Amino acid sequence: MQVQARVGVDIGGTFTDVALEYQGGFSSAKVLTNYAQPEQAILDGIEKAAQKAGIAMDQIGQVIHGTTLVTNALIERRGARMAFITTEGFRDVVEMRSENRFEQYDLNITLPQPLVARQDRYTVKGRIAADGSELLPLDMSDVNRVAAAIRQGGYEAVAIGFIHAYTNGSHERKMAEALGAACPNISVSLSSVVSPQMREFERFNTVIANAYVQPQVASYLKRLVQRLQLAGIKAPIFMMHSGGGLISVETAIEQPVRLLESGPAGGAIFAAQYARAHDMKKVLSFDMGGTTAKICLIEDGTPKTSNTFEVARTYRFKKGSGMPLSTPVVEMVEIGAGGGSIAALDSMGRIGVGPRSAGSEPGPACYQRGGAEPTVTDANLMLGRLDPDNFAGGEIVLSTAKAADALQSRLCGKAAATSEDAAFGVTEMVDENMANAARAHTIENGRDVQSFTMVAFGGGAPLHACRQCEKLGIDSLLIPPGAGVGSAIGFLRAPFSYEASKGLFQKLADMDATLVQATLKALEDEARRFVFDCAGDIDIAVKRIAFMRYAGQGWEIPVPLDMPLTELTDKDHLQAAFEECYRRLFGRLIDGPNIEITNWSVLVASAPPNIAPVQRRLPIGNTIKGKARKFYDAALRRMVEGQEVRRSAMLPGNSVEGPAVITENETSTIITSAFSAVMQDDGGLLVIRKGSWA
Repeated sequence: MQVQARVGVDIGGTFTDVALEYQGGFSSAKVLTNYAQPEQAILDGIEKAAQKAGIAMDQIGQVIHGTTLVTNALIERRGARMAFITTEGFRDVVEMRSENRFEQYDLNITLPQPLVARQDRYTVKGRIAADGSELLPLDMSDVNRVAAAIRQGGYEAVAIGFIHAYTNGSHERKMAEALGAACPNISVSLSSVVSPQMREFERFNTVIANAYVQPQVASYLKRLVQRLQLAGIKAPIFMMHSGGGLISVETAIEQPVRLLESGPAGGAIFAAQYARAHDMKKVLSFDMGGTTAKICLIEDGTPKTSNTFEVARTYRFKKGSGMPLSTPVVEMVEIGAGGGSIAALDSMGRIGVGPRSAGSEPGPACYQRGGAEPTVTDANLMLGRLDPDNFAGGEIVLSTAKAADALQSRLCGKAAATSEDAAFGVTEMVDENMANAARAHTIENGRDVQSFTMVAFGGGAPLHACRQCEKLGIDSLLIPPGAGVGSAIGFLRAPFSYEASKGLFQKLADMDATLVQATLKALEDEARRFVFDCAGDIDIAVKRIAFMRYAGQGWEIPVPLDMPLTELTDKDHLQAAFEECYRRLFGRLIDGPNIEITNWSVLVASAPPNIAPVQRRLPIGNTIKGKARKFYDAALRRMVEGQEVRRSAMLPGNSVEGPAVITENETSTIITSAFSAVMQDDGGLLVIRKGSWA
């Protein structure tokens, strides 16, 4: 009987992770990312994982892929030469932004430059009102003039964003038809398709970002499909989208902006699965790879989501300093803190870490690939947290001497410190940066971080998770099996899903029930169509969300509506749902103001699988010992005599007392002196602060 395997592939800034699942088994691989040809690293990783499993390439029945291509293209400004067409009078919306001065006293405040220069922004006469009616017909002579200018300008892509197109996209469609006739080979993105939501600044940014990356993403995905077929993989390929589900390659090519943060979204799905299995109601997902660290809140087994996302911030942790995009996304905070993050001294002689990364080319100094700047990986190697002979399953031999040279030459001179002192400074700075991000994220969401359990995964997170818990006051964390390739495994657990949104501003007291029901029905039909095209006729779950606020407020909150469609027009039900969410987030309600609804959203997803519950085992007895191993314990500020235990040698119920290092091929887990670890029945490693379970 032919084996039908499924493969999840996550391309990161340093490593490309592959998780292969087949009947009766699982295998994984980690290979360095190939910047010039990302698809080559995918093929190399799949081939390596398939060889481990003894599976032929033609036995792979499904490939699921997540990529940072879109995010990186926006941050590094490596997109298409493009134009933007908008309503007359709104040419400079993307430059004027929203008047939010996020750094009030900075006289030299730096804002992200628009992706489209002013000379490449065109306007046409015509006007749609906020209610969708036509105030001024589209001027077809203007339309033809702009289409001719686009043809002569040599553009690769065009974004069209007209005022109030979220209520009526007819003018945008006419403009697109004219462009199709004038220059049929150009990529065209419509805001009424990509982001049909109110607020023109966010909507214009989103459609511009979509058009900016569309030619590059289309070229890459078509190349990937071709290369996989030539390698013998005839299976369908699906993409992980930023909202935590799967879409087809065709949808990804049409709306590549939905691929923002697709890799981290897979990690959130991975963590949420174990949160449900272990009945952990409040989870802080901690994903640290080679380039970035991602932190996400998961409550009641569901990652927190949002309909907006900010990319390419010019100020770390400063909301409003980036490019806001309106697209469904798993809400998380992401910072430049990974194994490849580069450490340097500032003008005052202080150690700073990131956001620059050595990536995979050349990589950290200890990789012996030409890197000369000290990184977090070099520091961890110096502190005994990594085994130089068994990194990445022994496929990359690390040089302690080169790590020491990089730390000594770049960080130790003025301070007359040792390379070990510098290594401690590097790891402590990156740990504090990540802890600050976690604190800020939980506080912004009205949560107390100490009440959460951490789920740590990615190649770097298990190395730093215990220290994070010490800094944040968290008593327990879980390292799931396959943590080193967690996001890739998350792809295999993700549902087929599509979220359709629509701007429809109404006051709750005056809500048009017939219009709301018709809008929700249309959104559900749209989402069902996308899911059906991917997965066929399957069991699905439908989730409806209203974005609501008090009159006078600038922003709304998402309100899940767990009620039948017929009850959604009951104003009392809607008010009660809004007030419950508002009180949970802010602690109190506001008396007096009217309630408003700005946007509606419908998520259609394949039904979630049943997850077997796992009975928690505590580290009481059944302690096992390993070989002696020294490493640096940051809380104690000294090297400690610990032990090294192979994770594959641990059975359910086996416990390990810290200080210890628990090793596996893709990562290592550092158990500091304050913690103990116990193997769970599902292969998860539960790490608990000593004495906290007594």
